[in-house]
Order: sequence, then C-alpha cells, then structure tokens
Amino acid sequence: QVQLVESGGGLVQAGGSLRLSCTASGIIFRLIVMGWYRQAPGKQRELVATITSGGMTNYADSVKGRFTISRDNAKNTGYLQMNSLKPEDTAIYYCNANYYGGHYWGQGTQVTVSS
Repeated sequence: QVQLVESGGGLVQAGGSLRLSCTASGIIFRLIVMGWYRQAPGKQRELVATITSGGMTNYADSVKGRFTISRDNAKNTGYLQMNSLKPEDTAIYYCNANYYGGHYWGQGTQVTVSS
C-alpha cells in the first residue's frame, strides 16, 4: 500500500524559510513524478512544483526563484525548500506521487507565514 508522509510545516515570519519533506513507502520512488500542491482556506488546491524521475523541475510562477523542489531516491524522500516566504504562501501543503498514472496524496502539512 502506497503511503506518503509529509513533515516540516510550521509557523514562520515573512521572509523566513522552511523545508518540507515527503517520505514514500509501498512505491518504487525513483519511478514517480513527485509534486507539491497547496490549498489555502477558501481556495482550490494548486500546483506548487513537480520533479520527474529524471530530475526535471517545474514551478508555479508564484514560487519561481523562491522555492526549490528536490528528491533523494536513496531515501525515498522528496523535499520542498521554501525561502523568502510570504503571507500568501500560507496553506496546507500536500505531497503527490504520480505513479503509473495513479495519483497518491499525503495527509498534508500546515504552513503559516505571519506578516
């Protein structure tokens, strides 16, 4: 059974940094396209960043230059380094694994940025 577990969320002041982690089990991690999504109160879930099995990355315009997605296949873990955080980055952040066309989600981790 596929399981994704996020960690690393919290409360930070504007301009600060956080690093989110997503550890996967029950899946051949090196084969997945991993993504980070977020959902703010009253808004739809939106894509933040993705990274392919080959390491190609893609970012939402709102986070380009501030966030970095990465992965460590040996640890079955993906990361989202978030710098220069803004209050509008406040949301629940979800890890996603796209594995042979199936989508799997973590439980989410709250990120709150105070002004």
